[in-house]
Amino acid sequence: MTTKPAPTTVPVHELIAGRWSPRAYSSASISRDHLHAVLEAARWAPSSYNAQPWRFMVFDRSTDEVAFKQAFATLVPFNQDWNAPAPVLIAVTTQTLTSKGEVNRMAAYDAGAAAMSLVLQAHALGLAAHQMGGFDGAAFRTAFSIPDDVDVLSIISLGHYGDVEKLDPVLREREKSVRTRFPLGEIAYSGAWKKAF
Repeated sequence: MTTKPAPTTVPVHELIAGRWSPRAYSSASISRDHLHAVLEAARWAPSSYNAQPWRFMVFDRSTDEVAFKQAFATLVPFNQDWNAPAPVLIAVTTQTLTSKGEVNRMAAYDAGAAAMSLVLQAHALGLAAHQMGGFDGAAFRTAFSIPDDVDVLSIISLGHYGDVEKLDPVLREREKSVRTRFPLGEIAYSGAWKKAF
């Protein structure tokens, strides 16, 4: 199952409507060209004052299995289960201080924009990408000696689409279910707080 378009209320670009977060991965490796492409897309994301605070740590099972296993071990058990075949993990981190040593309050926002660029490029390439908050940040920080002024925000699994039927029954149903979001009036306001757009 490689497509699962969003049932939008008005048409939006296919790249946005078509991007979703699958859990069925193939174990086939990702080419270096594709890895470069997703990282290049992230590199060109917008950021406040062009600070570009994001830093991505790539764990490619086919080139460094030891590092991959260290990163994989920090995922919560639920995420380890369905990510077992995934060939690549990418940690999204951000530098929390500006070049002047001041707190960059936009750091996480900017890194999120870069991560979205990355997953949209993955979708454009026909790859599956799933962003996860379910990992042990302290364990990851220790395993990879992450500096104190860097936040570890998420881990993205990246791979080729796999066979949905190989997922456990609960995840299989979730994978096949219709995608949902809150209604527009609940997330977009017009001129006043809680005044629905």
